[in-house]
Amino acid sequence: EYPLHRHVSGFTSSLRTSSAEAFLPTSVDVANGLRRPHQKPAILRKISAAQQLSASEVVTHLGQTVVLASGTLSVLLHCEAVGNPKPTISWAKNGKEVKYNDRMLLQPDDSLQILAPVEADVGFYACNASNALGSDSVSIAVTLAGKPLIKASRATVINTESPAVTVDIGSTVKTIQSANVTISCQVAGVPEAEVTWFKNKVKLSSAHHLHDGLLLIANVSLSDEGLYSCKAANLRGEVTESSQLLVLEPPRPLPYLEDLTAVLSSAGTSTHSVLTSPSGTKMTVSPGSSALIGCAVDGHPTPNITWLYSGKPLSLRHRLLAVGRILQILNVNDAPDGEFSCLAQNEAGSLTQKTSLAIQEYRWSVDKLMACSASCGHKGVQLPQLRCLLDGAEVNISHCKEKPKPALQPIACNRRDCPSRWMVTSWSPCTRSCGGGIQMRRVTCQRLTAKGSSVPMSNEACAQVSKRPVDTQNCNRQPCVEWVSSSWGQCNGPCIGPRLAVQHRQIFCQTKDGTSVSSDQCSALPRPLSTQNCWTDVCGVHWRVSLWTVCTATCGNYGFQSRRVDCVHVRTNKPVLEHHCSWRPRPANWQRCNITPCENGMLLREGEAVRHGGRKEGRATSQKCSTGPC
Repeated sequence: EYPLHRHVSGFTSSLRTSSAEAFLPTSVDVANGLRRPHQKPAILRKISAAQQLSASEVVTHLGQTVVLASGTLSVLLHCEAVGNPKPTISWAKNGKEVKYNDRMLLQPDDSLQILAPVEADVGFYACNASNALGSDSVSIAVTLAGKPLIKASRATVINTESPAVTVDIGSTVKTIQSANVTISCQVAGVPEAEVTWFKNKVKLSSAHHLHDGLLLIANVSLSDEGLYSCKAANLRGEVTESSQLLVLEPPRPLPYLEDLTAVLSSAGTSTHSVLTSPSGTKMTVSPGSSALIGCAVDGHPTPNITWLYSGKPLSLRHRLLAVGRILQILNVNDAPDGEFSCLAQNEAGSLTQKTSLAIQEYRWSVDKLMACSASCGHKGVQLPQLRCLLDGAEVNISHCKEKPKPALQPIACNRRDCPSRWMVTSWSPCTRSCGGGIQMRRVTCQRLTAKGSSVPMSNEACAQVSKRPVDTQNCNRQPCVEWVSSSWGQCNGPCIGPRLAVQHRQIFCQTKDGTSVSSDQCSALPRPLSTQNCWTDVCGVHWRVSLWTVCTATCGNYGFQSRRVDCVHVRTNKPVLEHHCSWRPRPANWQRCNITPCENGMLLREGEAVRHGGRKEGRATSQKCSTGPC
């Protein structure tokens, strides 16, 4: 079989990376390849040294290293492949498709010819053969005498399933744990280069499976993450290429979430919490409450979490806490049914965990009974206790007000004969209303049967159960009291009407033997009056008025007249103090008069009055005055 790697003329040659099931043996008949059954492509490799047809023309097959000289005018790279269907040949340089031009020619036999090669043509040329069944690729190094050349790739390789992966140096490798990772550092150069491996700039020892430009990292774990560098050095110089190794860990469920415990402690006792799981969890919540849903997952790199409700993005009121690991539903009534799920994703894979919320309904319950109304006899009943429940716990009855109440049927209880007991009648009225009397009642021993009848029993039957109640007791032991009044005083109070005044007397509370006591002890008795109306000649008074005087003006707005007002005794007709007449309104002693417009501007001047029969009688004098406003 063809070897995986080989030194050619002291230089490291290309590595063969093929998807074919097996390498072709040396006895393969290329001419008959198309008549054989369907076969994946396989590129033939000839290990012979490069042929130099002239000083300026070099012809070589894959698996060789071509060192360009100053006089090289042409390099011809042969690529022969077998397969059924016939493979398609393409060329790439340093991982990029070759762009053909007047110097870079694709020959009819699929060979690649480089005319007038220059330093920019230095690199690794790969021949790729592919058909419907697969592909094969082999490369060749074209270099100058000088510092080494490393075949590098800038690809990103993500491995989430395969147990082994091989990449060229320069690639970024992201792989699952436990995989075997091989990094190839293919070097060409004259003189021969020495290869050294580093991890995070620290030289690796031979214990790391170093062999002919290959670095094997077996059973990869998180501790193997880092930057791996391949340094190729000879007398002419050195070159370094690096690959970043990232270890992937697909999302996996965790049994707990510390952030949820911390958030729940600050959210209050009315907030429910639940963790999602791959198989799904369930939680019963109270109507209108808040709920915390945790997505407990781990992975490397840290998974991104997306929350869904019934398979769709969230549209209800919510908050995301703890970097999206906790979903808070502000009101569970917004999600009456459906399933919440958290989708955790990273480059290694994805994980979906879910939970569902069940909103508990308020309901009436009559499963408990009130205490029996009687311990024996025929009237004992129990009523069902109407309670409002939520998830089996009793809550305020107002939560069930919209639910129809169940019918409550009383249940008979303790319907049995009662033990013998003393029966008493009501107390008789007290023999006295005060000063100490006696009340009596009837005491008998009886037994109440389950049918409601009462059976007389001997006093001894009841005495064994309890002491006989008394049948006589004292009553109304408070002293006998009464209201006592003094004689009426004189009728000389304020006048309240014609010949009508008020007189007073004092009222006392005292016992029958004449001892004065507090008025409170007589409060139950009707209290005598302490004042009354009385007749007196002193109040025989009335208001007496004289005639009005002559008006001070015959017209205009300033005329007034007066009269005398006196309080006089009816019998003597003599004036008395006015307060005796205060029970009637006092008549006015002056008023305005002749309030009419003046036609000739005439005014009666005040003070020009003359007496008529003992009074001054005014005589008007006239003068001219303005007819305008005074």
